[in-house]
Amino acid sequence: MTQRLRVTSKINTVGNKQKKQQSNSSRFAEVVPESLNSGFKPLLWSYRATVAVMALLLGAALSLLLVCLLFTIRLYRVVRTASSCGAGARGPGTRRPGTREPGTRGPIAVLVVAGSGGHTTEILRLVQSLSAAYTPRHYVIADSDRMSEEKICTFERSKQPPDSESQFTICRIPRSREVHQSWSSSLISSLDALRYSLPLVFRLRPDVVLCNGPGTCVPLCVAGLLLGILGMKKVLIVYVESICRVETLSLTGKILYPVSDYFFVQWSSLRDKYPKSIFLGRLV
Repeated sequence: MTQRLRVTSKINTVGNKQKKQQSNSSRFAEVVPESLNSGFKPLLWSYRATVAVMALLLGAALSLLLVCLLFTIRLYRVVRTASSCGAGARGPGTRRPGTREPGTRGPIAVLVVAGSGGHTTEILRLVQSLSAAYTPRHYVIADSDRMSEEKICTFERSKQPPDSESQFTICRIPRSREVHQSWSSSLISSLDALRYSLPLVFRLRPDVVLCNGPGTCVPLCVAGLLLGILGMKKVLIVYVESICRVETLSLTGKILYPVSDYFFVQWSSLRDKYPKSIFLGRLV
């Protein structure tokens, strides 16, 4: 009897152990998935966030690419129009079809870029040959140029009829490049000049930009070109190379040659090298 009780007790003990093991196993099976799920939730959220960020960046990149493509197409059309303008005038009395005579549709606002020294003297001689339809005249000089301001005021006073309102303004922007300035610093100063040129040109909205070589005219012409690219207004860029340039163009001339509507040279040797240029003899 005692032996039977011992065997029964052992069997009960083994059964209790098995039940306890099964209970522990079931609890383990319940706990483990919860811990796995709680660990996977942050990973799943991180994966979804990464996919969303990548999709956003991809959309931004495609939008930027589309804007650059449209900008390039528009720039090509504006430059191509400029090339056809220059090709349409090859001598005195010639005019591109569709081009209006000065003053037939009101005054023509002209932005005149004056450099220091000889550049100012030459550009004032060109302005003197313009008709009265080219008003108002907005002169732009470098902020460090004092001599040009005096020359412009003297010239305009001699040109202005008695008892008439002034038809000119003088604006200043930072100089793009000083003489013997390094290329690296010239890039920074040119960007600074462009920062002032953009709001100035957008405010004045000239019909014509007239320049003859100073580095200050580059950011102004870029601003005028941007007006046309944005479809706000077509600004004609008229560039007259300096008389002292006989065999090669100046640095400013090389930069503006592809985008100028009218590119004048004063030596036949330059006309032969640059087919888009217009040679009418000595202009100043």
